[in-house]
Amino acid sequence: MKNPLVSVIFFLVMAIPGISQTHANQSLPNDWYLRDPEQDSLQGVSSERAYRTLLKGQPARTVIVAVIDSGVDIDHEDLKNVIWKNEDELPGNGIDDDKNGYIDDVYGWNFIGGKNGNVDADTYELTREYIRLKARYEATEESKVPKKQKAEYDSYKAIKDKYEKLKAKNEQQYKLYSNIYNNIAHSIDTLKALMGVDTIRAEDLRKFETNEPGLLFAKGFLLNMFKNIGEDGNLDEYLAELKEGVDYYEVIVKYGYNESFNSRLIVGDDINNLNERHYGNNDVKGPDPTHGTHVSGIIAADRKNELGIKGIADNVQIMVIRAVPNGDERDKDVANAIFYAVDNGAHIINMSFGKSFSPQKEIVDKAIRYAEQKGVLLIHAAGNDAEDSDVEKNYPSRFYQDGKEAKNWIEVGASAWGTDEEFVGSFSNYGKKVVSLFAPGVEIYSTVPHNKYKNESGTSMASPATAGVAALLMAYFPELTAVQVKEVLMKSSRKFDNLKVMRPGGGMVDFSQLSSSGGLVNAYEAVKLAQEMKNQKTIVK
Repeated sequence: MKNPLVSVIFFLVMAIPGISQTHANQSLPNDWYLRDPEQDSLQGVSSERAYRTLLKGQPARTVIVAVIDSGVDIDHEDLKNVIWKNEDELPGNGIDDDKNGYIDDVYGWNFIGGKNGNVDADTYELTREYIRLKARYEATEESKVPKKQKAEYDSYKAIKDKYEKLKAKNEQQYKLYSNIYNNIAHSIDTLKALMGVDTIRAEDLRKFETNEPGLLFAKGFLLNMFKNIGEDGNLDEYLAELKEGVDYYEVIVKYGYNESFNSRLIVGDDINNLNERHYGNNDVKGPDPTHGTHVSGIIAADRKNELGIKGIADNVQIMVIRAVPNGDERDKDVANAIFYAVDNGAHIINMSFGKSFSPQKEIVDKAIRYAEQKGVLLIHAAGNDAEDSDVEKNYPSRFYQDGKEAKNWIEVGASAWGTDEEFVGSFSNYGKKVVSLFAPGVEIYSTVPHNKYKNESGTSMASPATAGVAALLMAYFPELTAVQVKEVLMKSSRKFDNLKVMRPGGGMVDFSQLSSSGGLVNAYEAVKLAQEMKNQKTIVK
């Protein structure tokens, strides 16, 4: 039988680069994304500069930002004072006091919950489309497909091919990461026991003596790990990061590409009834509110409590709407989340999610049109596939099925802190037509459940950074409409003369070519422009 300690050689080579990246940039200030390019040499949103100067002593109203996401830890020390509360609803009495169709919706609503629990993981839309089309065409010979159905049949073949390839690829990744984790964990546990320690330190590991080949290998390879994480690094923390990779692929395999899993048994709604509005429950935290909590902190973390971090907006309330599982959100839930936000007074809706298919796009379009008519600003993350959004579809989208587009929509790509060639997040989608602007989305330190804080990267972080600046504008300039806020953010975005950056996916490109504004969101310049508009009386009341 092969020694399990020896089998980690190949896995270690594969694992270290991705994990060690999380230990980089340790000198970067946690609040870099709030900083100012001119005063701090960091490409943040310049919110602190705006507060210190242009907004000092100015009156402001409260702005409600709906966060459609995985859920939010509403008891977090840095969020509990900024969570929206439905004053017309009496908590816990089991009665729909405000007659809006949602019982005890005190802090928002959960559209992926039911009477007996909540959806945590769900399938991908690709899987659901494969299941739908497979039922129709699996037993059909291509030569017998009617002409009217030929396009759909061709789509089925393409979806089937993509589904099978991605399922196989992710099953392979899951097996790989599981083997990496199990073998490294075994190495650490074995040496801990033999050394009689709870935590392995580099200096103690060097002193450990053995003639057993497997243990010698384990010692050598753990010492190599210390080279990546530093002499004072913690192997247990390193292993915990690797476990996140294992868990990530486990969810993908068990749920994302699982044809047999049906989350709607938990919700209890009729998924085919797109006009059904009143389902779900009032549990706005859900099983794992990590993502939504991080997003909310970027927008609104309490600026007055001297704890943790400062949110970008200082006069804001977060309305929590849970509609995003660990998997792909459903069109019906997205639409109902937007309807709920608009009907309950949201000024801005942040949507840090997306997918490549939208089979019930008509109902989402209806909700977006409703938000547009009611003057609500929609802000959406561009996606993390390093793709050109002008070519590859990403939903929800501001483009309606009839060819028109919503004027109240901002699509956001992710940027980093310095103006070198790595300024754009290597994962970020981009697009001269589809993406509106960029905002900080790399190494963003924000709130996570249980009064903790963590760095995360993604356009999911760039979107709330933009939402925070938008909320700031709406608070101090209540005369601005949603469309005017978008106009201000686009026009005031920070431009760069001939800045060449690495385009996600490869190749160098001028930063101005990656979005329609060609710029980076900037609160200070946005406030200046809004003040000019107000003084010139160009703001429509």
